[in-house]
Amino acid sequence: MRPEPPLALLAELTHRCPLRCPYCSNPTQLTGAGEELDTATWARVFAEAAALGCLQVHLSGGEPMARRDLPALVRAAQGAGLYTNLITSGVLLDAPRLAELCAAGLDHVQLSVQDAAAAGGDRIGGYAGGHARKLTAAAVIRAAGLPLTLNAVVHRQNLDNLEQLIDLALDLGAGRLEVAHVQYYGWALANRAALLPSRAQLEAATAVVAAARRAHAGRLVIDYVVPDYHAARPKACMGGWGQRFLAVSPAGRILPCHAAESIPGLDYPRVQQTSLHAAWYASPAFARFRGTDWMPSPCRGCERAEIDWGGCRCQAQALLGDAAATDPACDRSPRHGLLADALAEAASAGQDFAYRQFSESNIRSDRIV
Repeated sequence: MRPEPPLALLAELTHRCPLRCPYCSNPTQLTGAGEELDTATWARVFAEAAALGCLQVHLSGGEPMARRDLPALVRAAQGAGLYTNLITSGVLLDAPRLAELCAAGLDHVQLSVQDAAAAGGDRIGGYAGGHARKLTAAAVIRAAGLPLTLNAVVHRQNLDNLEQLIDLALDLGAGRLEVAHVQYYGWALANRAALLPSRAQLEAATAVVAAARRAHAGRLVIDYVVPDYHAARPKACMGGWGQRFLAVSPAGRILPCHAAESIPGLDYPRVQQTSLHAAWYASPAFARFRGTDWMPSPCRGCERAEIDWGGCRCQAQALLGDAAATDPACDRSPRHGLLADALAEAASAGQDFAYRQFSESNIRSDRIV
């Protein structure tokens, strides 16, 4: 069956970022500045995304503010008819730079925070003074009249501060708060033992979210993404592989999800050689886990097969070394016990992080010509 067009494009403009978050979803092998797509290529990608049916583009990274041509990229996306959403740490954002982006047609900003206060936020992000810069950025965003979403990635070391994170979103004038538990691949998998929350923490956080949704209805929308490691059934990752979403990496790889490069053996097309239309409708990599025909037992024939679409392929790869296996987040998986083992390990682990590092040792050398 021919897939529906994607709704959104995640444009990963760069892997460069001044923060060193230990749960970063970027691959552990990062793309250097010399390998990044240029302005004209991104402009063509945006036009192709709009023609394909995308309604919005998420300008992400790394830190997209590290791109000096970001206003030109916003202008190109807006000119293509896409709703433009900037996903930023805020530490490089000031009033003059935001004014340039607004003039270019920026529609919305998602601002990340690592904790409710500076001590925790700066430690988790690995960036001294970062939290204060984020508060300044939020004030600049609201003063410019742009809608603001606050992104709070939560885990064992900040989850007990969730009530304060909700208060922070209200104080900053955010209309939406995204409370997203860490997803464990890439850098987060390397730090899993230090990040996984306990069951008691998760239950308390879920109750906090429910109460806040009632208390702030009509004022603050709260999105809540729960962790797979405490689940009995997997989530429908990205709405199903290659069904509602596509991403383009800094080096131009066209991906069905932002973490898909962690799966070996799939030949992802590049925008330098392939259109988004051809990638979406004809790429074997996009077709590999689309729909249900690829599913093994017990996924095949399961009543939830077209609800969760087999769960997360990247998680199956990360935990089992096999992207085609049943997601171990499902309690019907024969390897579901791996999650309990990970939780037991985390219960006795310390709080030290292996921080994300942008250095020559973890930058790809496959320069595109």
